[in-house]
Amino acid sequence: MQKKDNPKFIFVVGGVISGVGKGVAASSIAKILQDRGQKATAIKIDPYINIDAGTMNPTEHGEVFVLNDGDETDQDMGNYERFLNIDLTRTNYMTTGRVYQTVIEKERNLEYGGKCVEVVPHIPLEVIRRIELAQKQSEADVVVVEIGGTIGEYQNMLFLEAARMMKIKNPRDVIFVMVSYLPVPTTVGEMKTKPTQHAVRTLNASGIQPDILIARGNSPLDAKRKEKLALFCNISPGRVISAPDVQSIYDVPENFEKDGLSDLLCELGGMQCSSTVMPSAKEWKNFTKKVHNAKDEIHIAVIGKYFETGEYLLADSYLSVIEALKYSAYTQNKKPVLTWLNAMDYEKDPKSVSNLKKYDGIIVPGGFGSRGIEGMINVIRYARENKIPYFGLCYGMQLAVIEYARNVAKLKDAHTVEVNAKTPHPVIDIIENQKENLRNKRYGGSMRLGEYKAQIKSGSIARKAYGSSEIVERHRHRYEVNPKYIADIEKAGLVFSGCSPDKTLMEIAELPTEKHPFFLGTQFHPEFLARPLRPHPLFTAFIKVASSATRRRGGK
Repeated sequence: MQKKDNPKFIFVVGGVISGVGKGVAASSIAKILQDRGQKATAIKIDPYINIDAGTMNPTEHGEVFVLNDGDETDQDMGNYERFLNIDLTRTNYMTTGRVYQTVIEKERNLEYGGKCVEVVPHIPLEVIRRIELAQKQSEADVVVVEIGGTIGEYQNMLFLEAARMMKIKNPRDVIFVMVSYLPVPTTVGEMKTKPTQHAVRTLNASGIQPDILIARGNSPLDAKRKEKLALFCNISPGRVISAPDVQSIYDVPENFEKDGLSDLLCELGGMQCSSTVMPSAKEWKNFTKKVHNAKDEIHIAVIGKYFETGEYLLADSYLSVIEALKYSAYTQNKKPVLTWLNAMDYEKDPKSVSNLKKYDGIIVPGGFGSRGIEGMINVIRYARENKIPYFGLCYGMQLAVIEYARNVAKLKDAHTVEVNAKTPHPVIDIIENQKENLRNKRYGGSMRLGEYKAQIKSGSIARKAYGSSEIVERHRHRYEVNPKYIADIEKAGLVFSGCSPDKTLMEIAELPTEKHPFFLGTQFHPEFLARPLRPHPLFTAFIKVASSATRRRGGK
């Protein structure tokens, strides 16, 4: 293998349009090199002024993915962790705002020695410093750097300049990969290369020539199209990789290898890659077989409020939840069929909850604010009373506690102070340091974020699932179960089976199995730790019970 003092940097950029799988391509590139014996890591560069992704609207930006160290990042960071089966840190994520903030702070501290601090070269140099720091901290052989946005956008010009400067300094150690879309206009019926040709020339205007083109499209790239791209994009046909739509994103690494992408990357970067793939590659192949072979359907309803953006449905708001459900379902040889249901519908028409009886399980994921909350509470009550497997995540646990407090513990009008500050029974409240944050309008990066330990009660569903008395999970929330109501709620039958080591914060709430087959909520976000080769135990426990529900409802 190459020495760590000679690492390789692969920049992945996008052409033509966004949303064609640049993050999956970057993850897959890192994955196939990992399978060839390279220690790989990945970096996401977001061209936003935001310091992190935590203050962005999920219906516009997609899910906020939280790392162990509490950094609130773009959802592509979740893809990196899932594909590589590693934990990343805040050094693997940067935004325009984060870069500028650091440069300005350095200038204020005289760290530039009185120089005139300019956009170029100081901003690109800070970008380079961050990229190199991520490599050093991870001791990676290869770093895959995804630059957000598409070629030609003003917002990512400085990141491209940083990449160009790295290429000039160490041309053998830097590789450029462009992921570009080749449309097939319905009235023409032919795959067109011209948009990609223009994208490459726009990238050339930044002083960068792509070494590899990944050609996205709804069908495989034919030889004629490869030759045309090679001719007009100044690249050999062997460096044009066909990337058609596939059944599952987890097929992408294997699909890349059909065109020998890892061999090409190893050759371009002078990497001493193993001629035999690592055992993890075989495990991945076994996983993808399960994805394709699963035929026995399990129907799960996801009740949320971050779905609609105009006339379109954005399931990316709950991306990690979706993937976690898939991993656990496939391990049980089940094909998950997910249905998105808007909580507002059950708020407007509470009686419509009866249509939930056709589902094998119900999930209420995380969220904030008051919209759709009463609809979610109506759903939770129906799931509890009709013994439909229920799994609540973060807000989904808090709302389960509220529903139980109201309808079983008889705490009339119990609520969360997030929605009703004057509720007579604030069963969900805000802890003291968070009150100070809100008073001072410190919103960004100030929630309970990242990994925290929890202790699990013996004999509980959670203890059986984890097989351990202590766990570590990732958090992203500001409100907690109010300690003043714990005794009353537990007396009514709800069990807080997981809590912080000092017993002050409730982490898991559940009903005993003699009362309900699976009724459980977590204050943390277990979906952030679910991996294709390491499904999360709570999701797996939920799927197992929901599978039994399938049989009870007349399924296979």
